[in-house]
Amino acid sequence: MLRLFSIYGVSVLNLAMTVYYFRLIRRKKIKPSLAMWVFFTLAVGLSLITYMKEGTHSLWDNVLNTTDLFFVSTVSLTILLFGDRSSRFNRFDLLCLGAVAGIVIFWFVTRNHTLSHLLVQGILVIAYFPVVNRMIRTGENHESYLLWGGMLLASVLALFSTGGTLAFVYTIRAVVCILLLMGVMVWVDRRRKNRS
Repeated sequence: MLRLFSIYGVSVLNLAMTVYYFRLIRRKKIKPSLAMWVFFTLAVGLSLITYMKEGTHSLWDNVLNTTDLFFVSTVSLTILLFGDRSSRFNRFDLLCLGAVAGIVIFWFVTRNHTLSHLLVQGILVIAYFPVVNRMIRTGENHESYLLWGGMLLASVLALFSTGGTLAFVYTIRAVVCILLLMGVMVWVDRRRKNRS
């Protein structure tokens, strides 16, 4: 029963966040980093592929990874179509993209699904760097607390339905990264408020 609740809860939350994020970007209320979301899309897709190849798991054994793929690819496309110029790639983003490409090439060459999956988690950590870099560089937070709070809730809920070590690693990595990003968001907002 708890597993089913987890699967439905994570799926509904990710769908709701997709719609919410689409509306915020379209209305120019937030300016998320295109680089971060492109990295997410590449890494989440590869993470799901390596997870499925590693064992005999179903898509729902790693519900967060499965529903994240729809979410991050939709957000990437929305930013590409409706985002502003500040959300485009800069030199730092291109360096991060090089690291992402290196891990993807490693997987294609070695076909080591478990190690590649773990390296992909590194990509997913790297994916946060562009938005954190932009927040620190500009002193502005263009991210939504509601959205990231929803993503955190979905990640915590997913812990109740993960199947296998790799799904658990994916989910715990998401929880830790989101908490750290939200901490930077709070720090940037407080710093900006103190300057005013």
